[in-house]
Order: sequence, then C-alpha cells, then structure tokens
Amino acid sequence: MIIREAKYITSVVDKKNILNDEIVEFAFVGRSNVGKSSIINNLLGNKNLAKTSSNPGHTKTINYFSINDCEFRFVDLPGYGFHKAGKLNQEVWASLIESYLLNSKSLKTVFLLVDCRMAPTELDKLMCKFLVETGINFIVIATKCDKISKAKQILSKKQIAKVLKIREEIIFLHSSVSSQGKQEILEYIENVI
Repeated sequence: MIIREAKYITSVVDKKNILNDEIVEFAFVGRSNVGKSSIINNLLGNKNLAKTSSNPGHTKTINYFSINDCEFRFVDLPGYGFHKAGKLNQEVWASLIESYLLNSKSLKTVFLLVDCRMAPTELDKLMCKFLVETGINFIVIATKCDKISKAKQILSKKQIAKVLKIREEIIFLHSSVSSQGKQEILEYIENVI
C-alpha cells in the first residue's frame, strides 16, 4: 500500500452528521492518550495531519481523513476513559462512538489501540467485547512498542491476547517513533480494500 496523499476532511460532533457514503473506512478507537493521532500520522507519513497532544482527551470529535483521493478514509474516534472530561462529556463521546460503529455503512475495520506497556484496561475489555458481540471486524494494535524490548513485546502480545480473549494473530505491534508495524498494517488495509 502506497500512500500518495492524505488530507483532513471534516470533524463531526453530532451523530446526525456522521458521513455515510460508499467510501471504505478504517476507524481508530482507544483510550485517551494511547496514540491514535500519532499512529494515523505515522501510517500516512505526515506528522502534522492528525492533531496530537500530551494532554489526554484531546480528540472530542469524529475526525475524517481522505487517503489517495478518496480511495479510502481513516476515522479518528474520540478517546475513552479520560476522567477529567467529566461524566457528561464521557457519555456524549461514548454515544458518538457507538453511533458511528453501529451505523456506518462504510466501516470495514476498527483498529482497537491499546498501550503495549500495560494490560488492557476495563474500558479496553468492554470495547473489545462490544466489537465481538456486534460482529464488527477489528484488529488490535499495541502502540508505543519502541518503549519496551523485543522480548517484552512478545510477552505483551501474549498478555493482551489473554486479557482480551482474542487470538494473537489479530494483534499488531506498532511504534510511531520507529515505524515498527507500519508496513504490516498498510498491507492489511490493502488486502481489505
């Protein structure tokens, strides 16, 4: 998969404005500060396309990115589990995420991001269970793998599989710093398209 061009399209704050057309979409979901924007930028080869922040809870909208002149889209969903956002904001974001996941006709795969340095959280487990129960196709991406050794990466993958009750084969390791895993993820996208 060669990324020729990528551009930001729009942000959606209301579920009635969720895009629904024939363009294939890959969505990124995960807890706040797991690296959704960083992985999108890494995969697209543009470190400034998706807005990154060191403060959790930065993404509050559904953000759409067009790739290769609308051949397909990346969709950056709001992060979950940011406690300082307040209960009301958390519920609004959860409702927006759920509406997108259940109603998008264009969605082909959800990339569920978890931090490879720690066990999946309760919210990660809930999201994984939701994806399994609704039959939504998903892949788990363990982010920030450059921060641990290769031996620990193998153990991390096993732990993630065990906690989420999934096969190791659907877990990719990724680093936005070293680009580890980038080609495998792009090959997966190409195969789905």
